Amino acid sequence: MKKGWKLGMGMMLAGFLALSGCGNNDNATEGSGGDSGSEGEKTYKIGVTQIVEHQSLDSALEGFQAALEEKGLNVEYDIQNAQNDQNNNQTIANNFAGDGVDLIFANSTPSAQGALNATKEIPIVFTSVTDPVGSGLVKSFEEPGANITGTTDTHPDAIPNTVKFIDENIEGNKVGMIYNSGESNSVAQIDLVKEAMKGTDLEVVEASVSTSAEVKQATESLVGKVDSLYVITDNTVVSALESVIDVASDKDIPLFVGELDSVKRGGFAAYGFDYYDIGFEAGEMAASILTGEKKVSEIPVQYPQNLKLQINAKAAKDMGIEIKEEWKEAAEILE
Repeated sequence: MKKGWKLGMGMMLAGFLALSGCGNNDNATEGSGGDSGSEGEKTYKIGVTQIVEHQSLDSALEGFQAALEEKGLNVEYDIQNAQNDQNNNQTIANNFAGDGVDLIFANSTPSAQGALNATKEIPIVFTSVTDPVGSGLVKSFEEPGANITGTTDTHPDAIPNTVKFIDENIEGNKVGMIYNSGESNSVAQIDLVKEAMKGTDLEVVEASVSTSAEVKQATESLVGKVDSLYVITDNTVVSALESVIDVASDKDIPLFVGELDSVKRGGFAAYGFDYYDIGFEAGEMAASILTGEKKVSEIPVQYPQNLKLQINAKAAKDMGIEIKEEWKEAAEILE
């Protein structure tokens, strides 16, 4: 009897351990983002690298995540912010490559460059990149490369339209531009502005910065030298945009900006688009790559789809600008 009792208890214990072992394996698979299970149950690990925190880039990330959620993908995110430090930027990318994430979402030109330096194998989807070809990220918009593609934050008409608006509506011809000369993204835009100014009387007056802490002083250095200000999509300057807005409002200088989030923050006007939208479009690309629907090399780089003129009425008042009737017909006015 004692022997039979021990045998029965041993069988029960073995069965319990077997069931427990199965439960632990299921949990490990769910949390690890491994390859087992059905497509709907699979967890993908995405490394998010962002050069700095500001509203436009944050909106792009929100759009990216929304697209993947809409596609029904189960995603585990590792979100890292480089705080505008290039060493941090590269370290983040290297760590993602070492971890073997399923995909890297690079939110800015420096972020994408760091990711591409770190890996030629892991798929990279970027957004908030102004000049993908000039910055060395892709061969062309149509044929980006083996492991990288994404969405650009420059519509071909945005800078020419802004320059035309300044030329036709703002008194004076000196346009102050504050930018980080270390950002290839920004240098490319400055060149585009100068190109668009050919044939007009407009002239760029530059003020270069290397950190966001220098933005206010650089803006103040332009007071008395310029008739308007134009802040392009420079990450360093946009992260400290309130410093520029304060000076522009105090000195009655019209402040043009490069995207709509900066209009909402207090810029006077922009020909732009929502960064949420280009982030969402990048998220759709990522979904098709992760599910195997498309290869990275098959997805062309995409321009923003919707360009519009937006004017901030309060900012106009603060900067001593009277909104013309014709602007109301052409622009979306934020009250």
